[in-house]
Amino acid sequence: MTIRLVVIENQTLVRYALRELTSRNPDIEIVAECHSAAEAAQAVSQARPDVVTVSVNMPDGDGLQLARELRDRYDSLGIVILTSRGEDDVLFRALETGVSAFVDETAPVEEVLGAIRHSAVAASSFTASGLATALTRRRESRERLALSPREVEVLRLLCDGLSVPAIAARMFISYSTAKTYVARLYQKLGVANRAQALMVAVQHGLISCEPEAAGAFARPSIPA
Repeated sequence: MTIRLVVIENQTLVRYALRELTSRNPDIEIVAECHSAAEAAQAVSQARPDVVTVSVNMPDGDGLQLARELRDRYDSLGIVILTSRGEDDVLFRALETGVSAFVDETAPVEEVLGAIRHSAVAASSFTASGLATALTRRRESRERLALSPREVEVLRLLCDGLSVPAIAARMFISYSTAKTYVARLYQKLGVANRAQALMVAVQHGLISCEPEAAGAFARPSIPA
């Protein structure tokens, strides 16, 4: 059975490469292409694909947020994230979003084809070639940082946007104690301010934040 594919990609060269790739593989057919997140919903609704490829970097939005919206709407849709950004935090955001596969745009042809075919038959099963290595790095980072329960709570409150006095009030501790906790947390993370602390914490998997807008953080989920 032919896999019906919709390509959501703003890069002309990537779209061309996918067209060339699928033209040589008769089990995959591109049934629609769109250049922006705004076009995606209508394209998917009309074309009824088995799989979509979604670029992380869209001109009018976040590709991972678009993937989340597609997953919420279509349970059985295979979703392949194509990215030029191979950072661990992007990979783990993709995993948390519920996509089917995560592939670097420079990956070998067989890896891209494999991701599309995997997604067509196992939409809810995540695959990424670098997942095992990324998980090892995450575990080692957590062990190296080894935040105390109090420091994890401070990190949570910082992500919620609370000031040091507000953190002290919420935790029923003195201002000086709260300030010490924040300073110790910054030292462990190797940062100088709140924004850097949140970025490093996300990168190391200490918190998981979905950006609501550029530069903004939503309420985190602190892993066990």
